[in-house]
Amino acid sequence: MAAAPSAPSVRGTFLPDTATTRQYIGAWAVLSVVQYFVAEAAVIEAWAGPEPYDRRIGLISDLGAVNCGIFDGRNVCSPLHGLMNASFVVQGLGMLLGALLLSSALLRIAARPGVRVAVTHTGEVPWFAAVGARLLTGTAGTGTVIVGLVPEDVGSGWHYAGAVMFFAAGSLALLLLGGLWLKQTPAGWFILSCGIVSFGALVTGGVTGLKVPEPGTLERLMGYPITIGLAAAGLVIAQRVHHERAVRKAHGARTA
Repeated sequence: MAAAPSAPSVRGTFLPDTATTRQYIGAWAVLSVVQYFVAEAAVIEAWAGPEPYDRRIGLISDLGAVNCGIFDGRNVCSPLHGLMNASFVVQGLGMLLGALLLSSALLRIAARPGVRVAVTHTGEVPWFAAVGARLLTGTAGTGTVIVGLVPEDVGSGWHYAGAVMFFAAGSLALLLLGGLWLKQTPAGWFILSCGIVSFGALVTGGVTGLKVPEPGTLERLMGYPITIGLAAAGLVIAQRVHHERAVRKAHGARTA
């Protein structure tokens, strides 16, 4: 008598739990970086320099400068510098929290429920990309916190080190995450594009030393795509984790 067919083996794989509170908080923490744009707009509105602040010319760090006067050849005066620096810190903490709470397994599958992933990761590119994206996001978040805690005009090189950490690690994180998600979600293309724009602007800024006709525009091409790309990633994960939690709750209610 013929042997009964056996079910396909899934040994060595597991199903990531996409409905945990940890993942939900992590997703919303990353999404929270969009508060930066609200804070920046408010700080620009309160600008008290001799000339109106122009995003095309003015550097982002000028908005967090503590003192009014000439700094590095620019006349800066930002009465709401405390708000700008607090926004930098909150943005960085959101990125750090997301890097800590969002699991690599979740990032590998773009929060899609029902997809199994391997337990072992030897030589597995998606796993390395997910871990790299988390590490780079955490590095970028740390840099942003430093930028907020050490304004540009306090006489410390830590401010510029933090800015480089944010721009470099943030753009690379988006490149990894976007590449990882290309076949997982349409948002992968958008996130990858944000990474390309940011990294390209970073290289241009490094080569030119920001000595271009519109340094503010170039710096924002370095920074804005990182904030937008990470917020998009957080939104994708938050929506899908929320859906999974709702399905699980509804299923529990039906079986109760």
